Amino acid sequence: MVTGTADVGEVPFAQKLGTWARSVVSNQQFMLLVALAALVTYFTARAPVFLSSGEIANILADFCSIILLAVGETFVIASGGIDLSVGSAASLAGVIGALAMRGLVNSHQNEALVLFVGTVVCAGLGLCIGLVNAALINWARLVPFVATLAMLGGAGGLSIVLTNGQPIGLDPRAISYTVAKLGPFSYPAFMVIALVVVAWLLLHFTRYGRYTFAIGSDAFAARAAGINVRRHVTSVYALSGLLAGLTGMFIYMRLGSGAPTAGQGDELQAIAAVVIGGASLMGGVGRLSGTVLGALIINVVTSGLIITNVQANWDQVAVALLIAVAATMQALRPARRR
Repeated sequence: MVTGTADVGEVPFAQKLGTWARSVVSNQQFMLLVALAALVTYFTARAPVFLSSGEIANILADFCSIILLAVGETFVIASGGIDLSVGSAASLAGVIGALAMRGLVNSHQNEALVLFVGTVVCAGLGLCIGLVNAALINWARLVPFVATLAMLGGAGGLSIVLTNGQPIGLDPRAISYTVAKLGPFSYPAFMVIALVVVAWLLLHFTRYGRYTFAIGSDAFAARAAGINVRRHVTSVYALSGLLAGLTGMFIYMRLGSGAPTAGQGDELQAIAAVVIGGASLMGGVGRLSGTVLGALIINVVTSGLIITNVQANWDQVAVALLIAVAATMQALRPARRR
């Protein structure tokens, strides 16, 4: 009789242990943190300089170059779409902004004024690119993949045509803004982090974010519930374009010039960060905190490969493998609510 009682008592404990283990494994944020810690430990063991202040600053600078694109991509993917044009949009915005700032730089205007004008121009152009994407999707009835793929080629080609493939402008004073640091963070990095925090609040704590997830889950049901799907999709792509334009300005400040190919190809890393962060490419699921961790993982991997003397061409292979692993884990995980 006592044995039977003990057996009965052991079953709930085993069930609780199994439930706890499943909850830990299914916690996307926890697994990403574990993966990030493991990668940092591995690369530090291979090259102790990996945790030096200079290398951390480089990782954070690369992170800031990609996170704004990834944040915009998170909104787009959560709404059930995709934006392949963000990298080329950043390149074109950086080039047009550099053209606008070149005259001010040559006339020795105050650097703060130069950067303010450039930021407005880059943001405005990125916003226009996002609106064109939305128009192609909403009124030309193109699927997001085709519409943004066309914009990827158009914006990327136009940035090269306008510059003949050469950087525009030379503004060493702009670089000084990214060199000046408070700890490992440059001053533009604080602005990028502030934008990420605002986007996080917008996506997860406002009606706008709820509408975004609702449209991504079922656009027909969202429309039946009274959501203006066309207008909301327009705003989502406009936001993605705006953040891409600001990324172009950040790239200008890092390089001191507008480079026509500086952001091209970054759309792959942005999408990878979103997917690694747990978002579903089918829409309706995503966490901005996951996107941040995904972007950090990508930058740690790419920086770690460089510092351990692995050929740079392996970066794209590593990113592709990360996407494949994240998508596979997502497919194997039981269906769940966001």
